[in-house]
Amino acid sequence: MVRAGEEGQKLSAEDILFILSGTEEEGAILYAAAERVRKRCVGDEVHLRGIIEFSNFCIQNCLYCGLRRDNHALLRYRMVPAEIFQVAKNVRSQGFRTVVLQSGEDPWYNRERISELIQEIKSQTDLAITLSLGERTFAEYRAWKEAGADRYLLKYETSSPAIFRRLRPGRALGDRLKGLGWLRDLGYEVGSGNMVGLPGQTDEDLAKDIGLFKKYDFDMVGIGPFIAHPQTPLAWAVNGHLNRTLKVLAITRMITRDTNMPATTATGVLDKDGRQKALLAGANVIMPDMTPLIYRAYYQIYPGKAQITFDHHGIADLISSLGRRISQGSGQRIRS
Repeated sequence: MVRAGEEGQKLSAEDILFILSGTEEEGAILYAAAERVRKRCVGDEVHLRGIIEFSNFCIQNCLYCGLRRDNHALLRYRMVPAEIFQVAKNVRSQGFRTVVLQSGEDPWYNRERISELIQEIKSQTDLAITLSLGERTFAEYRAWKEAGADRYLLKYETSSPAIFRRLRPGRALGDRLKGLGWLRDLGYEVGSGNMVGLPGQTDEDLAKDIGLFKKYDFDMVGIGPFIAHPQTPLAWAVNGHLNRTLKVLAITRMITRDTNMPATTATGVLDKDGRQKALLAGANVIMPDMTPLIYRAYYQIYPGKAQITFDHHGIADLISSLGRRISQGSGQRIRS
């Protein structure tokens, strides 16, 4: 099965389930195959994308997220546009070619404010801009694309409508997928992704997740483990497993071929070498947190996140040790 996937043959849901059930030794074979696909389809460059998490206000009440509306123990913050712009300039001065503007679903940052921020960054830098602002209206997506945004990241988290509905009260998977379609139609590079190890999630669900990655032909796919937050209704839940996450990542690399795939911060929370292991299982992107230190600890989607700090030399050494190099480009998807 793994060899067929490496060669680009179509894998059925049953094939994916068989690979997911493999032993640790078979997992090592899978990772090596995914790495060969990564090398052949996207090369040895690792793209660095600097994230600015500019607001932790959120109107949603997702059961898994520390930013949820009902987490009254969280100290809330909202950076002002001028402050975000200064950090974006710092991101560029440190050699990054892409900035990711990320927040909770904060209605204060409406269509006009985000549009003005995009225009200001574009007028003063050559940064590619990725937005990660949650579910918004078609009019907002269109305005931000017209203002100059290049990419949008909207993870659907799970392809199971029942799990999605349970973990995101008042929201529906179909609306999330409709939004992803709008983004594609508007000309964004579109990113999505899932969590591995959600309560109630089965291998069949994960196989469907991977199938959606292929169906929607996303330009970036972020795959990370579920990590329970103590101030959410899922505080009792068991964290996702790194090895299972790496298997999903590796299979997705073989199936999607040339999509950009980050070694997510959450893998580094579960295991100090987690991001290195992800880079050895098909990942080709690292997204360092460039949020000012005074705010960073409060953007706590999951515990431990703020402990993964940006160390340019450390990241450069890691990438070099793997025989890879830091990309000097903006990191757009190059179809093989």
